[in-house]
Amino acid sequence: MSGVDHIQPSGDRMRKAIKWLSDAVLSHPDKSRQRLLEEAEIRFDLSPKECEFLNCNFGEFPKEG
Repeated sequence: MSGVDHIQPSGDRMRKAIKWLSDAVLSHPDKSRQRLLEEAEIRFDLSPKECEFLNCNFGEFPKEG
């Protein structure tokens, strides 16, 4: 086996990161979303653009009222 076997395509990393993030939000409601986003970014070795996408779409929602 070569060292290339463990490399995942970018889209696959994002799918896994989004799945992990949605599971983590449900199973750890006490953790802030920002903390979970940072963990996902590191865990799945996401690019700056991928990180920005997650932050824009899955970051903390402004509180109403």
